[in-house]
Amino acid sequence: MHMTAKAFSVAVAGASGYAGSEAARLIVMHPHMRLGALAAHSNAGQPVASLLPQLTGAPGVAQTFSEMDPELLAGHDAVVLGLPHGASADLATKLIELNPDLVIVDAGADFRLASASDWQKWYGGEHAGTWAYGLPELPLAAGTEHPQGAKQRDELAGQKHIAGPGCNASAVALGLAPVVAAGLLDPVGLSAVLPVGTSGAGRKAKADMIFAEVNGGAKPYSTGGAHRHLPEILQSLRKAGAPWQTSLTLTAVLVPMSRGILAVCNGRSADGTTTEDLLNCLGEAYAGEPFITVLPAGQMASTHPVIGSNMVRISAVADPASGLSTVMVAIDNLVKGTAGAVVQCLNIALGLPETEGLPRVGLAP
Repeated sequence: MHMTAKAFSVAVAGASGYAGSEAARLIVMHPHMRLGALAAHSNAGQPVASLLPQLTGAPGVAQTFSEMDPELLAGHDAVVLGLPHGASADLATKLIELNPDLVIVDAGADFRLASASDWQKWYGGEHAGTWAYGLPELPLAAGTEHPQGAKQRDELAGQKHIAGPGCNASAVALGLAPVVAAGLLDPVGLSAVLPVGTSGAGRKAKADMIFAEVNGGAKPYSTGGAHRHLPEILQSLRKAGAPWQTSLTLTAVLVPMSRGILAVCNGRSADGTTTEDLLNCLGEAYAGEPFITVLPAGQMASTHPVIGSNMVRISAVADPASGLSTVMVAIDNLVKGTAGAVVQCLNIALGLPETEGLPRVGLAP
């Protein structure tokens, strides 16, 4: 096992939001990381305990949120960017100029997409560039660039700048990539419906997110091909070996739980595809992956067992009557979906064991 006495200092920019605060929670418990500056825009100067009381029991946590000062942040070994989409690129440029050796993991979307036209279409503004994509378990298509069995983690080794994946994108890509690439599902006309916890919408106060509007109901959003994670998912599926004509409709449904995503992914089965085929394919793709559990036939993925952990639970079933197959993926949107993926990528970039400091036990019930 890799052993190190060094504690890497890690700052969090955007620490008062859900992504940033969850990253801070994981970092402060990490055996080889030390939580440094907690930077915020509008909350700069405010006591950390007033917004993030969950951190007050840990030693060494900053007392107040700092300004978004590039020089302060660049003085660390690594920085996590937990900023709104479109806000990371400018700060990242300044940090790299100040400290070319700084490890930066962006929890936002600014550097996820390889296509500038996709960025402009889905997010607007100028494309800032593309960083290594931070979903280590994503299978990569074998060919001239990658050997058989390659994973996205192979592209993360030695990287200093990493784009953390989107939460919905991670769930759908991990579920569909192996079975679509293997030809078990028709890549055209795939669909995914995702019940999502309210923390996925961020911490900013919004009228449609108050308790009375959310409790006891379910509300779809970004329907009809409007969800911003669509190009990211298609990019991942194609990297895994899905053909260019792969198409997907994505429907996220806000449900009254704080955390969690259950991605219910459907596609037309290839002739003769069985439940056993699906599970064997998924099991082979993720054999040995410490954070992924492929459930046996008859067991269905659900969110309770993964809450608070970096785990992914996957189930699958083929329906011969309809000719459709379903793959279900459960993750905690704030851990494996966001901050856990960030820390997993930090581990890789800093030369630490990939599982270090990441919870593998959920909080159920």
